[in-house]
Amino acid sequence: MFLHRARIVEAARRERLPAVYPRREFAEAGGLLSYGASLRANFRRTAYYVDKLLRGARAADLPVEMPTRFEVVVNLRTAKALGLIIPPAVLARADEVIE
Repeated sequence: MFLHRARIVEAARRERLPAVYPRREFAEAGGLLSYGASLRANFRRTAYYVDKLLRGARAADLPVEMPTRFEVVVNLRTAKALGLIIPPAVLARADEVIE
């Protein structure tokens, strides 16, 4: 899906579907809203694990972690094109608002 995000976003826009996507790149490509784990935070955590492994830690001894940082990105241009009003509470919670 990530590879074809522009096509997916365009299809939703063409059909006037207000869609929520799992990654910020979808909202940046014109999607209405994205909510998902922060890839940047995940990559930083991955670097921590790689460092541990390269220093000799056994993979079996490292704990499994769930993402702790989630992002909300709202695309107001798309909301306007769909005739939607995004509630102020959602805008206040958003990590980024695309205008």
